Amino acid sequence: MDYRDTLNLPQTKFKMKANLNQKEPMYLKRWEKEDLYGMLQVHAQGKPLYVLHDGPPYANGHIHLGTAFNKILKDIILKSRRMAGFQAPYIPGWDCHGLPIEHNVDQELGEKKNSIPKIAKRGACRNYAGKWIKTQKDEFKRLGVLGDWENPYLTMNYDYEATIAREFNEFLLSGSVIRNKKPVYWCSTCTTALAEAEVEYYDHTSPSVYVKFPVQEDWSDVNPALSGDKLSVVIWTTTPWTLPANLAVAFHPDFEYAAVKTGDEILIMAKELVEGVMEEMAVGEYSIVSTFSAQGLEKRKCRHPFMDRDSLMVLANYVTLEAGTGCVHTAPGHGADDYLTGLRYDLEVLSPVDSEGRYTDEAGKYAGQQIPAVNKVINADMTVSGVLLHESSLHHSYPHCWRCKKPVMYRATPQWFISMEINDLRKKALKEIENVVWTPSWGMNRIHSMVENRPDWCLSRQRTWGVPITVVSCKSCGEVVKSEALVARIDELFRKEGADAWFSHELSDFLEEGFCCASCGASDFEKEEDILDVWFDSGSSHAAVVEARPELRYPADLYLEGSDQHRGWFQSSLLTSVGTRGQAPFKGVLTHGYVVDGQGKKMSKSIGNVVAPGEVIKTFGAEILRLWVSSEDYRDDVKVSDEILKQVADSYRKIRNTIRYMLGNVTDFDPSLHAVPFEKMEEIDRWALGRFEALRAKVTTAYEKYEFHPIHQALNYFCGTTMSAFYLDILKDRLYCSGTDSHLRRSAQTVLYEVLEGLLQLMSPVLTFTTTEAWEHFKNLDDNSPLEKSIFFTEFPSAAPERLDVSQEKRWNKLIQVRSAITKSLEAARREKRIGHPLEAEVLIEVTGDWATFIEQEWEQVKDVCIISVLTRCEDKSAVTDLDFMVSEEIPELAVAVRAASGEKCERCWTRDSFVGSNSDHPQLCKRCLDVVLAMDIKE
Repeated sequence: MDYRDTLNLPQTKFKMKANLNQKEPMYLKRWEKEDLYGMLQVHAQGKPLYVLHDGPPYANGHIHLGTAFNKILKDIILKSRRMAGFQAPYIPGWDCHGLPIEHNVDQELGEKKNSIPKIAKRGACRNYAGKWIKTQKDEFKRLGVLGDWENPYLTMNYDYEATIAREFNEFLLSGSVIRNKKPVYWCSTCTTALAEAEVEYYDHTSPSVYVKFPVQEDWSDVNPALSGDKLSVVIWTTTPWTLPANLAVAFHPDFEYAAVKTGDEILIMAKELVEGVMEEMAVGEYSIVSTFSAQGLEKRKCRHPFMDRDSLMVLANYVTLEAGTGCVHTAPGHGADDYLTGLRYDLEVLSPVDSEGRYTDEAGKYAGQQIPAVNKVINADMTVSGVLLHESSLHHSYPHCWRCKKPVMYRATPQWFISMEINDLRKKALKEIENVVWTPSWGMNRIHSMVENRPDWCLSRQRTWGVPITVVSCKSCGEVVKSEALVARIDELFRKEGADAWFSHELSDFLEEGFCCASCGASDFEKEEDILDVWFDSGSSHAAVVEARPELRYPADLYLEGSDQHRGWFQSSLLTSVGTRGQAPFKGVLTHGYVVDGQGKKMSKSIGNVVAPGEVIKTFGAEILRLWVSSEDYRDDVKVSDEILKQVADSYRKIRNTIRYMLGNVTDFDPSLHAVPFEKMEEIDRWALGRFEALRAKVTTAYEKYEFHPIHQALNYFCGTTMSAFYLDILKDRLYCSGTDSHLRRSAQTVLYEVLEGLLQLMSPVLTFTTTEAWEHFKNLDDNSPLEKSIFFTEFPSAAPERLDVSQEKRWNKLIQVRSAITKSLEAARREKRIGHPLEAEVLIEVTGDWATFIEQEWEQVKDVCIISVLTRCEDKSAVTDLDFMVSEEIPELAVAVRAASGEKCERCWTRDSFVGSNSDHPQLCKRCLDVVLAMDIKE
């Protein structure tokens, strides 16, 4: 007979096939049809609430790998919280207003964009955003992300738009909203003001010029050297186009300045910078004729190099010695520091540039010319007039518009701002930052520095698509109407009609009949036409979503986005919440790095290194993307490439094969009938459960701390090394060859069942699809089984610390060391063709010292874990002349040799045993297999 038929070989339908991309949509379809998310919410009622608030991606274009990484990370956290016993709702959302959408709609409209009515254009923008929301929703769902996809939040929903207006009006009524003409970032391509969060920095080449500001006054009372008609202050700038707006030159009150003689000229600059400036300007001969403090220059004047006016000498602490001359060109209409200096010295906020980047008449002869092309013209003119001392190029980081990627300027225009100082917004926000848990911890210092140094928040955008700045002001005196009744009316109309109501209704529909200005008594008013910064939109989500949705709770437990959101959504959310509620909208904030290619380079279509989520899913399935997310340390930039994804796929294959093996060996196991109590298990089985308990503790703690790459490493090691390479390898003999219902086999199966159940639960937040499939096989579920029986409704395995035995662990670590040494000798013998399978081997060992005592005590255990037929103790290896002993590097006291074992091979278990051939009815079997077969009462 064929004794292989009497083995307990694994049976399972759980196959390792490259068809994730076909199986996954089937699961998604069922989950959506039966409303898995809704069922989970009902199931979790009464459990502690955990709120992760979704930062809204922009509704424009397909998702990219960075967005996919972000959404999967959130899904892993939420699923792990559900498995940890929490109710964890997820309300996805979208940011729907703003310039990028309007820009694309303008392109679609072509020439019509200039004639289409505002309401019609806003409708086109709404439709455009809606189209991409539908597309992105399908792409996010394909990643296996569970959430309330049928009821997401949209910043363009009427209720949300009404909330935005209400939150703005809270600031307005509190006095925090101010209107100023001050310099802000301005994009002349998009013709709108920008907030700091909408500015990105890229390399740029600018002109670098040294310019003379001639002195026509006698400054000899400051220093005798400062006299004569060839005296000039030297400034350095990389923006010659701002020179027509120059009104002052700033000096540091504490620096030492020098009068530098070159030829018949005296040039004024900071003493410490003289040598570098003269070298750059290639001035061969010069001398410092005197030094002096700038204190005596304050409020004196020099002449503008080409405009018909003087420039005031001022003092400012922001002047540095890092570059330039220590004499800083100051244009209050084109710089933040310049503006503040202008306020101190009562200078005009001059900005002779229009919204499209062309000079106005205030620029004199340069009126109508375009910035920055005019730089060449101005430099050429200054060269002719003799005031340009030197010109070169400078490569440096420069602010660009987040949308069009073109360089931006600082430009002073009348804008609406939220003051950082009125009502102590800055002070309160800085205090709240310290009450938040930041992950990584350096996030606190980063956002603290940003808030500490940020200017007032510029709210105005000169666009069409968005929520309007709901300000009504008196035409006669400019007084802003601050009325609770007006705010209530705005809220009422916006909730019925959305923000379009601001543009479709006459002002009389918002104001009470007979309303008059509280300041001057006039009755003629006007509405503001600018729209709000979209960061105010998304920053108000704590009010529009977290507070408004009954399943959520304010403040949220966690906000999670990319590290760039320290200056974006995290900051706008913090300021809007602190400004109206006095506290941060989040208890914790987690940030992750950018997704870059395998070499650490930013992904770019022009470079050709973009990895699209859809393409990855087509090739590998979404499960590999999810595993990749868990494998990366999100605190740094996250690398991805085809090679990295292939490595992740290999890792996945090993995990899946481990699951498959365990599934195959518990098909006939019923824990209610066959489970062996822990204390009665074989020792190696108790050790394996101890190792699983250590894994459980590590993984659940890591989930709680949002540390996912250690989870990936721990699961990989447990499946690949602890289980497959060690325990399961040793277990095969017992599982296959012992009696079907024997204690030895049932003890092993008890471990496999418990470990498999717990392992699937621990993996489930990451490997959503694989664990679902495996769980169905494990629990004998099918498509008709209630969805509530799926793995999603279970929790992480309970703690069993009593299974952790320190002394046992030490013993088994030593056994593993011995096994490793013997395995190396077995592998060498196989390479040399002296044996085939390890069961064909006799292993001879010479061992001394404490290791001899240990191995003697564990003799049968060593034989079993090494999976060999014969283990022989050799007192003196030198006496065995026909074998080469290999001395272990890890255990120098142990030497190992291998030869073919004597005895015949058992056809059932492959062990070499002298008993084989002793039984006439079953001459092919060893004693153990004979007993098992006889117990089966098999008849040929």
